[in-house]
Amino acid sequence: MSSLSRRDFAKALMLGVATIALPAARIAPAYGAESAPVSGGTLNFLVQPEPPTLLTLAHTAGPTTRVSPKITEGLLAYDLDTFAPIPQLATAWSVSPDGLEYTFTLREGVKWHDDQPFTSADVAFSILTPRQVHPRGRATFSSVTEVLTPDDHTAVIKLSHPAPYLLGALQASESPIVPKHVYEGTTDFPGNPNGRAPIGTGPFKFKEWVVGSHIILERNPDYWDAPRPYLDRIVVKFIPDASARLAAIEAGEVDLAPDTPVSLSEIERIKELPNIGVDDRGADYSPTVYRIEFNLDSRYFKDLKVRQAVAHAIDRQKVIDIAFYGYGIPATGPISPLLKKFYNPATPVYGYDLKEAERLLDEAGYPRGADGVRFTVEHDVMPYGDTYTRIGEYVRDSLGKVGIKVVLRGQDVPSWLKRVYTDRDFDFVTNGMGNTFDPTIGVQRLYWSKNFKKGVPFSNGSGYSNPEVDKILEQAAIENDPAKRVELFNQLQVIIAHDVPDITLIGFRQLTIYNKRVKDFITVADGPSGSFAATYIDAGA
Repeated sequence: MSSLSRRDFAKALMLGVATIALPAARIAPAYGAESAPVSGGTLNFLVQPEPPTLLTLAHTAGPTTRVSPKITEGLLAYDLDTFAPIPQLATAWSVSPDGLEYTFTLREGVKWHDDQPFTSADVAFSILTPRQVHPRGRATFSSVTEVLTPDDHTAVIKLSHPAPYLLGALQASESPIVPKHVYEGTTDFPGNPNGRAPIGTGPFKFKEWVVGSHIILERNPDYWDAPRPYLDRIVVKFIPDASARLAAIEAGEVDLAPDTPVSLSEIERIKELPNIGVDDRGADYSPTVYRIEFNLDSRYFKDLKVRQAVAHAIDRQKVIDIAFYGYGIPATGPISPLLKKFYNPATPVYGYDLKEAERLLDEAGYPRGADGVRFTVEHDVMPYGDTYTRIGEYVRDSLGKVGIKVVLRGQDVPSWLKRVYTDRDFDFVTNGMGNTFDPTIGVQRLYWSKNFKKGVPFSNGSGYSNPEVDKILEQAAIENDPAKRVELFNQLQVIIAHDVPDITLIGFRQLTIYNKRVKDFITVADGPSGSFAATYIDAGA
């Protein structure tokens, strides 16, 4: 499809121009009869890259979401298969008929790891704070007006508008309940020492963090859900090199490794090993999309025609074949195909068309020079594994065919985060983002102009601002009619596809590689981001 106006996009939507392949079949682990839980043992848990903080209060980095819930809990967890809420720090809950009041009965007898009592004051603090400091919490809790605490074990969240997604956003990895007393007197929530040595209510206590090496979490002997946890200790390991990660997994030095920690080229071979398994459960609650994100302040990419040209120069299927070894699912817009309830498969896309890309670049005023190069840009690859590197290499080679010289720039995670979200010193980047279970939570943060805030990671990195998009997002956030919400998100996907602040390439189910002696490591909807309270090691397996 050639370059389209917004009106053409709308017509194409009505005609159902674009089609998309159905999501690939799930990887079904082969489980035998499970033994009864066994207490004791150490779980060697691979998290890559090293997390920038150990608490999700002000951060949505994938590695942080894997570690934080072992220490700090949420009000709720969610059923692995149905996504229905299940108790964690809240034992009961109700929603008023108008959707403006959520009442939670809190678990009694729970203590923080520093032996202070857990109360409703902690809940109030933890619900109100993310509105200011959490990349997704700005949207999640935007309609919260106050949190009442009539007694120590009751919290009432009051809203100015309905929030139809709210009851699904209260898990530890998304909305952690933190100790108010630790934060009193500070305004620097992301920089608070509790982010590096968290105090929680969870099944494991923080013991140490040796930067560049490991984190140690130890069993909480006073955990409210005795006799859990079964593990004595979790050692969180960081292994930057993919080959070394693979060797550690095969040697038994790593027991559990989420987030597709090795090259996808190795997966089929790994599945044949007798002591190693591959699992994709717990991925659909927050499916990942991989995307190219433009800096809309860039000299070149502020021009819509240039961004459209780049879109025409990218072949999604080749990205899947080259970077993902066939495991990905082509995506047409900002919502993952795995989020079937909200995904719009009829969103028009800029098809792979190098001639059209060349025409648009000429029209934008960037002819080829004597050396065949129109201009040079730097592409910052997200430093979260070799998949991102392969995407970057494909982008470099593909754009080179239409005269755009791409220089790949690598750096460590802190430097990448600072460059993109604080300094804004980039042209375009490759990244992966979790959609979460609802677009208001996982997608709005990327396109809402009010979420364009320097220093806030994994937010609106492009600097995109469209009043129509803002209006749609804000309407969808308070719309109680499910059909109307779906229609609003359908409109959103069409507009984003036209404006091209980014190019969503594929949807993907992250894979977890595990030693078969590790049991019950995925028990809730957010998979390896669960608490591991039920996880145990069967030495006889």
